[in-house]
Amino acid sequence: ETGLSEGWEVKSAALDKAWEEIERRTEEAKQDVLDGKVSPIAYFIELKLMDLPVVAGYTGFRKWQIKRHKRVRVFKKLSEKKLQIYADVFEVSLDDLKNFNVK
Repeated sequence: ETGLSEGWEVKSAALDKAWEEIERRTEEAKQDVLDGKVSPIAYFIELKLMDLPVVAGYTGFRKWQIKRHKRVRVFKKLSEKKLQIYADVFEVSLDDLKNFNVK
């Protein structure tokens, strides 16, 4: 006979709380992009559950560079090549990254 282990409700509540926090952070990042406070890179980092060391590992950029790329003015000056690297890592099109086409 199968059933839930003891303490499952506590585990489930903790997971629900964690996902709520992830959703809150993602929505906050989305609003920050829409308000022009940060570049779309900040949103996609949150959406894909990444952090700077992970993004650095996948892109080959240094953490300080990624922090700079999160600035709107710096993001707008990035080359197509660098933007394509981010788009590939975040699994979005270059157009979606550049124009922040999200639902």
